[in-house]
Amino acid sequence: MTRPVTRQLRATADAYDAVATRYAALFRDSLAGSPVDRATIAAFADSVRDAGAAGAAGAGPVADLGCGPGHLTAHLRDLGLDAFGVDLSPAMIDLAREAYPDLRFDVGDMTALPLPDGSLSGILAWYSFIHATPDDVPSYVAECARLLAPGGHLLLGFFAPETGHPVTPFDHKVTTAYRWPVDDLAAMATTVGLEEVARTLRQPAEGERFGQGRLLLRRR
Repeated sequence: MTRPVTRQLRATADAYDAVATRYAALFRDSLAGSPVDRATIAAFADSVRDAGAAGAAGAGPVADLGCGPGHLTAHLRDLGLDAFGVDLSPAMIDLAREAYPDLRFDVGDMTALPLPDGSLSGILAWYSFIHATPDDVPSYVAECARLLAPGGHLLLGFFAPETGHPVTPFDHKVTTAYRWPVDDLAAMATTVGLEEVARTLRQPAEGERFGQGRLLLRRR
């Protein structure tokens, strides 16, 4: 399942190509100072493994969609998952392949991936759709649902607005991004066959401007 890359997606890819080396250096150790984020990703990995052991989602691979320079793909591998990475930015994929030559990384559009339905046991989408317009985000969530096997898990990481506020754009350092209410994303997920397992809202750490939302979902 492929489609032409839109102008908006190409602009986002170009913006990340331009800062890829600096981005990789800045975020390579991003989990080191965030035990809450490490615990959230570990819970996702445990959920994927437990579902596989129970036969609910088989033992398929796990995709890190919007993988950037690959540090979280490698982290998923270290947690025992059969992980591979996909990113729209060719420069990011080049850096990921250089840093982790033992892992698979592909350039691709996460709204239309050339993978069979139900072929993944898990998907990590860690700040992967923050630059997508609100009208486009449902296609990201729907594609994740298509790719997951029944019982497979999806973990979303995103910027969250203040309680009660709607989807809110902001001036991200790379290109315009959006903050999403967790209730809106959870409701969107239910329309494509996903169910909520857990959610967290982490308050801004030092150097961060906004709250950080996490939503763990399971394919019904």
